Amino acid sequence: MEPDLQERFDGAMERISDDPYGHGSTAINKETDRREATVAGVVIRYYVSRSVLTVTVVRGVYI
Repeated sequence: MEPDLQERFDGAMERISDDPYGHGSTAINKETDRREATVAGVVIRYYVSRSVLTVTVVRGVYI
């Protein structure tokens, strides 16, 4: 990832970590904790762990 995109992506991920169910994210297959969102032009799929506030990105696609 180029430094400019990395900086924007990191900032967007900080906002996602503050509210992982918001920011335009959608549930995948009606699973509330399995999410998809576009952040800084990068499509990500992630899981949210409620017990220990953790967001784990499992896939990121950027061009």
